[in-house]
Amino acid sequence: MRKFLAAFVAVAVLAVTQAAHAQDKPKPIRALLVLGGCCHDYAKQKDILAKGLAERANIEVTIAFDPDKTTKHMNPVYEKDDWAKDFDVVIHDECSADVTDQATIDRILKPHKDGLPGLVLHCAMHCYRTEGWNKKEAPSTPWFEFTGLPSTGHGAQLPIELTVADTQSPITKGMANWTTINEELYNNFKGSLVETAKPLIRGKQTSKDRTGKEQTADNVVAWTNVYNGKAKVFGTTIGHNNATVADPRYLDLLTRGLLWTTGHLTEDGKPMAGYEAKK
Repeated sequence: MRKFLAAFVAVAVLAVTQAAHAQDKPKPIRALLVLGGCCHDYAKQKDILAKGLAERANIEVTIAFDPDKTTKHMNPVYEKDDWAKDFDVVIHDECSADVTDQATIDRILKPHKDGLPGLVLHCAMHCYRTEGWNKKEAPSTPWFEFTGLPSTGHGAQLPIELTVADTQSPITKGMANWTTINEELYNNFKGSLVETAKPLIRGKQTSKDRTGKEQTADNVVAWTNVYNGKAKVFGTTIGHNNATVADPRYLDLLTRGLLWTTGHLTEDGKPMAGYEAKK
């Protein structure tokens, strides 16, 4: 009887210990990846991004892919008011320049305005172009306030020399400069970000004008923003082609940016304990 009771107690203690460890183990960061629309191979990039992020940190990616290839179609994920309620961060990678209904844009921005972190990738900068997006004096839209970067266009696809501008940020600390394959360099309005944004990486691209004269553009291509005083936002305009999206350096940058927005990045640019990639 004593042996039975001892064994029972041992099993009970083990079960309690295992339950405690299960409770201590952090749950994955729940990320919603929204993508689709014009001009990009989103059908492949959705899988490259989801796999790349999960391989680098404890991130669970839910994909909201819209196969429509126009700039006029709203991703169906935004149809409900509570579209973001199950997520810790939203990755905006859509290309929807001509979705301009203000009520729709307000619905998309509402959770971020309330504090939900976000990532904005490449063509997401050129979305939701409401009145004022191309104003010569100072482009301004509600979407630009969220992204942190007023951008109205891009140049030809040519290599971009990337230089880390902020070597102390945990997002870019220890990262080396590198040159992309042919990519689009998005413009910055007069080279500036919004007041709440900070540059991380700059991109330099040399091209030729219509007369054949060489010209060099130098713009911010990665940055952070704090939207409405609450939501942390990481953005990059790099990421048009599949080879760039699949580049380990690009995926490392996005992973760090995501972890920074959710508060799970250490000062040396590593995932916090429990948020490393699953073995």
